[in-house]
Amino acid sequence: MASQPKSEPRFPKITEEGLDDLRKRIGVPIENTVEPWNYEATRDGIRHYAHGIGDDNPLWCDPDYAQKTKYGSIVALPSFLFSTSRIVSGYCGGLPGVHAMWAGADWTWHKPVLRNDTISTKAHLKDLIEHQTRFAGRAYQQIYHVDFYNQHGDHVAECDSYVFRTDRDEARERGTKYTGQVGKVEQLTDEQMQEWFDLYRNEEIRGATPRYWEDVKEGDELPRMMKGPMTVTGFIGYAQGWGGLYIRTNKLHFQLLDAHPGLGIPNKFGIRDVPERVHWDDDFAREVGTPGAYDYGPERHSWLTHHVTNWIGDDGMLTKHKSQIRRHNPDGDVIFIDGSVIRKFEENGKKYVEIQQRAETHRGELSALGTAVAELPSKS
Repeated sequence: MASQPKSEPRFPKITEEGLDDLRKRIGVPIENTVEPWNYEATRDGIRHYAHGIGDDNPLWCDPDYAQKTKYGSIVALPSFLFSTSRIVSGYCGGLPGVHAMWAGADWTWHKPVLRNDTISTKAHLKDLIEHQTRFAGRAYQQIYHVDFYNQHGDHVAECDSYVFRTDRDEARERGTKYTGQVGKVEQLTDEQMQEWFDLYRNEEIRGATPRYWEDVKEGDELPRMMKGPMTVTGFIGYAQGWGGLYIRTNKLHFQLLDAHPGLGIPNKFGIRDVPERVHWDDDFAREVGTPGAYDYGPERHSWLTHHVTNWIGDDGMLTKHKSQIRRHNPDGDVIFIDGSVIRKFEENGKKYVEIQQRAETHRGELSALGTAVAELPSKS
């Protein structure tokens, strides 16, 4: 039987000229970066981000509670800084019209961000690395470094985050990662969901009870955390707190597309719309090779850090977190995050634990990996 002819390319391709242009940008400071969703860590901005990932920790959300802690104020959850930089969240330059998938980050937090802190950033392209992937064949990992400063000039955090640039046509026609899953609808039963929702009912926020370093042992397991079932409503809920990359309306939408012509991809009405719609438009998501509309990468990283901050309590501090996103979580998926303490150590008089995390779907598929380092209070 003759093989089906390959359809005409619909989307722009990765080219050597485009790659050469990107390589010239490595190490060059990025000037006039795109406006962030949040300049300031306001009470509402912090709460909206926390609620966007399903985190109701009173340290981020309740001023009366937070006033009684050592901070004396609401604190921004660590992942809130995604909302202060579009670049760390996946906004990338070069290769116009080529798909970008946010796939991981390596964060270091130097000090807490408190209510009403103003955040500024400095960013540059750090590296460009070629990979061969099951999703789309040849892909390029585009790594950015971003530094974060408060209004006093204090260096509060830094991050290496990265996207994979992939050919949409290759992913749709030749990718093998989601063979048999594209467009598939799996019904979930009420019994399943009631069982899973017990994890929400029993979710523990350590809060004001200190978790002392001396009481923790290597091999200790963190309580399992659930996220989902995934819905487009949930993906939009995250975008409300985080801001999205290209979500603009009316005049601002068309100003964005006029400034970046390669960004707009016609929808079914012939209207140029942004590629970010893979997170709410099933048909377009399938055109780029994914099973359907799916969650955001920074959202999933934020779930992993939420898992850790629930466990360490108010007196602990998340100082490092590294994530790797391994697959898309489409509408209908549920993921479970597990973790355990793999190391205890001391450094410069402070006490730390290292935590390894694994997130899997309800079908047992690897969704993400995480490694965290947290400072804990000491009895001494």
